Amino acid sequence: MLFTALSNDFQSLLQPIDFQSIVVGLSDLEKLKTALVADIAKLLKSDSLQPENKWLKSKEVRKLLNISPGTLQSLRIKGVLPFTKIGGIMYYSSEDVNNIMTSKKGN
Repeated sequence: MLFTALSNDFQSLLQPIDFQSIVVGLSDLEKLKTALVADIAKLLKSDSLQPENKWLKSKEVRKLLNISPGTLQSLRIKGVLPFTKIGGIMYYSSEDVNNIMTSKKGN
């Protein structure tokens, strides 16, 4: 009998919901708005949206630093800007590029 009672309750949960008969009040909408704004603010403040270590290609680095291909090569050779070469493509850590950009501001 217990199983039958539980089964009947479960069956009632599976019935389609008539959303036209649900009434939402103004206070419900205000609570939803407040919760959504708080969640969005949390997401915007968190660093979780930013990748931990984004890799940039040479063209992107040259554009960010406003330098020529030769200057970028010079930075690589001097060891100023570490890089990783995979399949003929040079990749640079965005953190390393940001460090160079901030050190450039002082000049």
